[in-house]
Amino acid sequence: MRRSTPLRSAVAAIVAAGGLALIQPASAGTPTGPLPAPAPARPLSASAPAGPASAGSPARTALTGQAAPGDRQAAFAEAAKSYGVPENILLGVSYLESRWDANAGLPSTSGGFGPMHLTDAAALLRTPQHHTGPGEDPRGDDARAAMHPVETAVPAEIPASLRTLERAAELTGESEERLRGDDAVNIRGGAALLADYQKQLGAPLGGEPAAWYGAVARYSGASDESAAKAFADEVYATIRSGADRVTGDGQRVRLRAAGDLRPLERWLHRLGLRKHGGSGVECPPTVSCEWIPAPYEEFGAGDYGNHDLSDRPSTQKIDYIVIHDTETLYDPTLRLVQDPTYVSWHYTLRSQDGHIAQHVKTKDVAWHAGNWYVNAKSIGLEHEGFLAQGGAWYTEAMYRTSAKLVRYLTQRYGIPLDRAHILGHDNVPGTLPSTVSGMHEDPGPYWDWAHYFELLGRPLHSSGSRNAGSVMILPDYATHQPYYYGCDGADPSAACPPHGSSSVWLRTEPREDAPLVKDIGKHPTGDSLYSVYDHSARATTGQRYAVADRRGDWTAIWYLGQRAWFHNPAGHPTAVPSSGLVVTPRPGLTSIPVYGRAFPEPEAYPANVPVQALAPLQYTLSAGERYTLGLAAQGEYYRAVTFDTAQHQMVRGGLRYYQIQFGHRVMFVRADDVKVSFS
Repeated sequence: MRRSTPLRSAVAAIVAAGGLALIQPASAGTPTGPLPAPAPARPLSASAPAGPASAGSPARTALTGQAAPGDRQAAFAEAAKSYGVPENILLGVSYLESRWDANAGLPSTSGGFGPMHLTDAAALLRTPQHHTGPGEDPRGDDARAAMHPVETAVPAEIPASLRTLERAAELTGESEERLRGDDAVNIRGGAALLADYQKQLGAPLGGEPAAWYGAVARYSGASDESAAKAFADEVYATIRSGADRVTGDGQRVRLRAAGDLRPLERWLHRLGLRKHGGSGVECPPTVSCEWIPAPYEEFGAGDYGNHDLSDRPSTQKIDYIVIHDTETLYDPTLRLVQDPTYVSWHYTLRSQDGHIAQHVKTKDVAWHAGNWYVNAKSIGLEHEGFLAQGGAWYTEAMYRTSAKLVRYLTQRYGIPLDRAHILGHDNVPGTLPSTVSGMHEDPGPYWDWAHYFELLGRPLHSSGSRNAGSVMILPDYATHQPYYYGCDGADPSAACPPHGSSSVWLRTEPREDAPLVKDIGKHPTGDSLYSVYDHSARATTGQRYAVADRRGDWTAIWYLGQRAWFHNPAGHPTAVPSSGLVVTPRPGLTSIPVYGRAFPEPEAYPANVPVQALAPLQYTLSAGERYTLGLAAQGEYYRAVTFDTAQHQMVRGGLRYYQIQFGHRVMFVRADDVKVSFS
């Protein structure tokens, strides 16, 4: 649709004032080595966008061995009847775990398999893993050296709550292999577990769904009562509202709404779960949240950890939420954040039930993004999981809890719900040319940004005419399955399993066999890789780019100073029109510098604060190129390099910046260097 003249005038006023503007519509370390030999052409999924396979673009692999549409609904009905579980209880639990998806037999980020998320977390740890952490300086500040070395934490023992596959095998007599890979058997295993939990509570099988509250809470695997309750409440809310969807492998499943269903919560207390103190946490009341503090400790000789005290938003406005994944399981993650010599983040979210632990007050600055400017203006959320371990997927329970937390935080701090402000760690820019190549890649191409924004209540959609000057990346996550390698720790060159993805590949020409575009910061002398850990030639869901050209089924965007082409057929689009503000070098300038942080001009620093260099990155923005504008910012630097907070200082200058979508990561240009227009 067309933008109205009043809206254009309002936006222009915001830009002129240098304020922060909502531009969107309202609505880790990389494995190195040469690009492996291209995979031979393979059949495409029937539901995937068609396109020629070629040596330059390994084809997507078809999903195989899946049941015909409708079979999964029947499997739920049969399993519910066989084990005396109300069908809507079984459907509701499965929806919260997997949204009824089989995920092609791949494990979740906490080792759960199939529609019922039967857990075998040891499966995630049986093969070597790639880990993203950290090749960058986690604090991201020139004024302090990189933090202490990071070691991957592997649990000595997998808790019983993450080994339900084993128990389901005992109850059903089925092999663990069939429970992992056969959807109907997996659903029977989940029904058997629910029935077993109901029996252990002394509650009757069958009967009213309201009486299954305790068994549903037990299915969460939570060891504390509030987490189990939050999971059960979300299941019952889903049952009341109903759900109807087609899964990624073409299965139509429906849960009829039961609007008057109210659970009998007294069954929860019979579980005998521990109660934790939730006082003092900054979380919405509808989630399970506990306080597990990150230590603020002094080590001597000027060294301290593992975060900085502040008084945000009084000291600085919070502009960003940064989404991370942990690259290990939940319990080891908690041990890491409680280590004063390690780094920190504000919240950790558990995969199996979405439980939240808060570690750093949101007024304080955690060391999580590898960019001090972003650290000082952001809140960091770590999600239990692995960027690429076997193509692992994130649970619906964690997505939902994360979305509730982000909605709460964005409303509290006035943060716009768009991809210019809700960043992945892989969207955070390097601070200096030397730090660009080591910046992290999480949460990676398997994080479902489109679904996440639906849960945030701000679904991503088209805005503008067919030939708008900008586009938003928006492939269909389930059917869009681009080729990646590097998911198998035992064989890093092997192709990743077929999997839905939020990212599109970017090429130098509008053809499938064209090379990937280059990123001189990530690979100064080499080519971009098809590695799942390498975003050098990828654009991701929700990101907005200025259009550089169109040819048939291909669209070119401006990306890192070059035209970057991606396949965008009208019948199966991977991007949608998205009008908005763009920047280009002001007349008379042939090129302008690009920055990884928005620091003040030298004259703004008091005598006792060292001037932070306005060091541009290795990229340039040339005349004729256009990039979408995400927000406007005034130059700021929070000086916090000592344990004594009395020595912390806030420096603000008159220099103004615009944040732009320059590549896969956001970057900054000086407002005086560019002209802003609507496109």
